[in-house]
Amino acid sequence: MENAETGPVLRVPAREIPIPVGLSPQAQAQLAHPGPANPEWPPLDDVDAWRAVVARMDEGGLAGLRMMADQVEADVEEIDVDGVRVHVITPRDVVDDAVYLEVHGGALLWGGGQSCAAMGRIMAGLVRAKVWAVDYRMPPDHPYPAGVDDCLTAYRALLREHPPERIIVGGASAGGNLAPAMVLRARDEGLPLPAAVVLMTPELDLTESGDTFSTLLGVDTALTSRLMPANLLYAGGHDLTDPYVSPLFGDFTKGFPPTFLQSGTRDLFLSNTVRMHRALRSAGIAADLHVFEAATHVMFMFAPEAEDRTRELRAFVDGRWGRGNDGPGSAADR
Repeated sequence: MENAETGPVLRVPAREIPIPVGLSPQAQAQLAHPGPANPEWPPLDDVDAWRAVVARMDEGGLAGLRMMADQVEADVEEIDVDGVRVHVITPRDVVDDAVYLEVHGGALLWGGGQSCAAMGRIMAGLVRAKVWAVDYRMPPDHPYPAGVDDCLTAYRALLREHPPERIIVGGASAGGNLAPAMVLRARDEGLPLPAAVVLMTPELDLTESGDTFSTLLGVDTALTSRLMPANLLYAGGHDLTDPYVSPLFGDFTKGFPPTFLQSGTRDLFLSNTVRMHRALRSAGIAADLHVFEAATHVMFMFAPEAEDRTRELRAFVDGRWGRGNDGPGSAADR
């Protein structure tokens, strides 16, 4: 059959999708209990209504983030970096001078303040390094390019204190949009590139043109709907295919750091992740793709499967930072 707007379409029957029996009991339980649905999106010009949505999303997400963050023993300090608020998280067992520039998630709308600090603390535990968590500005009051500008400001400041080979830039979900957008900006403005980029279930394509935005809609129990209204609010009238808005459409032949990409077979953003992997590989960029069985947009929390992801992530960042016996680049070029 064919649709006038999208071209040929495939009709499939309604069906039940079983939870894989090979998963841990914790992972099976997570898949069996869907998370909260995305909110009702207000009209784009109703700023007060958007502020209320953001406040509810922040309130709903903070408790879970704190639960995970409290497991990481670290010192947390809030600093001002050329007008940008940054949460500096230093694990008690930090081993060297490496630093991870963390760009938080939150549908490009929420995740600032205490949520940003909590996400940075979680990441510090994963990578075992000092983290600079950028508390970047967001819509509805600060649409694009405010967030990318803030991330670039923080990166410039880090470069004044650290050589680029000691810096890794990363983000999950919305952070997986702003992190590579910032790196593309830094490259185009002549700044040295970081040692690596980490993208976990990244929101790389705000046009939502990938296959899994249709095939996994309703299957992903964490990301339960498309985010187009939020995307349009964030873009603030800019072209959604602009590489600084949707980094998937960037020109990587001009250079980009080695990249770690993670998704799952039930992640609505799986297409974002695999398309970015192919774009990087086609440009000759070293890129590791890790797709986990049945994982949704939020991966698996408090399940053995999460330990597998952590092991792979640590091997990647340790290799790029030159830790251990692997040396820089040895693990990430596979």
